[in-house]
Amino acid sequence: MGCPRWFIWVWISFGAWAVAQERPNILWITIEDTSPRFIGAYGNTAARTPIIDQLALEGVRFTNAFSTETVCSPSRSTIITGVPTYKSGTGHHRSKYPVPGFIKGFPYYIKREGYYTSNNVKTDYNVANEKSFIKTAWHESSTTAGWWNRDEGQPFFSVFNFTQSHQSRTMSMSYDWYVKNVWDHLPDSVRFGDRDFEMPPIYKDSPEMRKQMARVYNAIALTDIRIGELLQKLEEDGLMDNTIVFFFADHGEGMPRGKTNGSDYGHRVPFIIRFPERYKHLSPWGTSGLVTDELINFEDLAPTVLSLAGIPIPEHMKGRALMGDSRTPPMDYLVLSSDRTDNGPDMVRSVTDGRYIYSRNYMPFLPQQRYIRYLEISDIVRTMRRDFKENRLDSLQRSLFLERPAEYLFDLRKDPWETTNLTGSPEHKAVLDKMRNQLETRLKKARDILFLPEYELGEISRTTTPFQFRQDSKKYPFEKIHAAASLSGKRDKGTLNKQLDFLKNEYPIIRYWAVLGLQSQTSANIRLAERSLKKAINDPYPPVSIYASALMYQHFKDRDALEKLKLYCKNENAHLALLAINAVLYLEDKGAFLETIREFCQIAGHEYKINAACLDYLGILGLVPNSPEN
Repeated sequence: MGCPRWFIWVWISFGAWAVAQERPNILWITIEDTSPRFIGAYGNTAARTPIIDQLALEGVRFTNAFSTETVCSPSRSTIITGVPTYKSGTGHHRSKYPVPGFIKGFPYYIKREGYYTSNNVKTDYNVANEKSFIKTAWHESSTTAGWWNRDEGQPFFSVFNFTQSHQSRTMSMSYDWYVKNVWDHLPDSVRFGDRDFEMPPIYKDSPEMRKQMARVYNAIALTDIRIGELLQKLEEDGLMDNTIVFFFADHGEGMPRGKTNGSDYGHRVPFIIRFPERYKHLSPWGTSGLVTDELINFEDLAPTVLSLAGIPIPEHMKGRALMGDSRTPPMDYLVLSSDRTDNGPDMVRSVTDGRYIYSRNYMPFLPQQRYIRYLEISDIVRTMRRDFKENRLDSLQRSLFLERPAEYLFDLRKDPWETTNLTGSPEHKAVLDKMRNQLETRLKKARDILFLPEYELGEISRTTTPFQFRQDSKKYPFEKIHAAASLSGKRDKGTLNKQLDFLKNEYPIIRYWAVLGLQSQTSANIRLAERSLKKAINDPYPPVSIYASALMYQHFKDRDALEKLKLYCKNENAHLALLAINAVLYLEDKGAFLETIREFCQIAGHEYKINAACLDYLGILGLVPNSPEN
């Protein structure tokens, strides 16, 4: 005799519930703008981070974890999609270019399989149609979102983002604002004074600088308290014993030379995973106070969560699954990237094996401390610029405001603050050559789409996505583009001749990289290029015309170049206007553009990055105050 239908239904339902319960709950605790060098568990004896330190004692601490980018929205783009920004085209801060429809926020896949997905609260995913993208990924994304809104017995994936360590708290907002939002929320026993820590060598050890650095320690201490409150809630809800807890920062340190720079200081993050007893078998490293030097980056997070949940990993995710049934072998090295932040352009590609970091600066004519309005309003950057102007900095500290070399190589085991560039060291030539080759091989395989200027990314996004465009070798001849770009930062006459040949190329992107590379050439070599640059002022491709005009005005005070730059400074295309204004920001003679930029600034409706560039220009000339209230 067969079973009654009601019995079969109950048996199936109970079985599905039991399987769901076998799947772990997953809690992500993310903080902002924080280097592991300011966390107690990572060896900073001054730090007051008992909650984070306890997580490390109970879990697995990663010493070689890296964000793929060095500012929030591009970093979060990789986290949510599982695709690095140099493939998706999302590397420029808050650019919001489209991604293909098959690239979804990865919580979509576990949501579809029965997980309750919640995000509290930051998104900042840097993709087009972000509201739709968020809705597809999360059951709830809000200030009230949490595991407590799920159905009884339903497994959850919940994200909580704490902003107390954000750059706004540690440097950008006024000191009075910091007192109100950080200092006043700390008990006396936790508060840091200005002498309670060691000063990093990359900053001048002065009372003014110590006052600002104390903000970092206090902001992280407050973050630690807030994390403790969340974990207490998890405990009170009886979920600590069946929830895997991840803790990490969205990228490296938010202070100068970290955030926005392609440095270890900007990329390396604190990263801890705590496994409850029930799920200790899922850890390939062991548990409870374990430390691993396995290399991981944010491209690995999406496939790891899917693997933990027992869900197949989509083809477009090429990162590693760190654990679960789909775990893949560790990597020998990682490729990292850093691109435009707010109004400050840049392009750095780095490779690290954990001990060494090699960085290729494709715009070395720009200093590490670029003009970025959100930084320029801070007391610490204003102090640093004043000390630089008054010659109070040592050679290392001064280097933040000078042109960069084309390459960096640092031994992080011996030199954790990246003070000595080893690219000229004969003893490190083998390391340098190996890491150069690793980087070039990986970029060519990925067909890094961010070798296109943003103007071009905007144009192609009208009809396709950068992710898909990069796969067409006819439309995007990457190896030829890379050959031109690889000359940037080299300053010899042989390189000059190659750049001048590339400046005549029929393909506009190659001409773009030729004139971009010329920005780093010596004054003597630029004099040899005068005739070619004069012609390039009228190049039909606007980015070439802008950079050629900047060179012609800087070196020859050419009147045609001046007028061309003025026109581009007020171009209706935001990418071209930003390119031109940024070019002007680094000219010795900025005053000739005052009326043009002042007039342009007064027009309403500009994007934030345009307004920021205008205000930086006026701030340099002393015409607006460099303060958070501006």
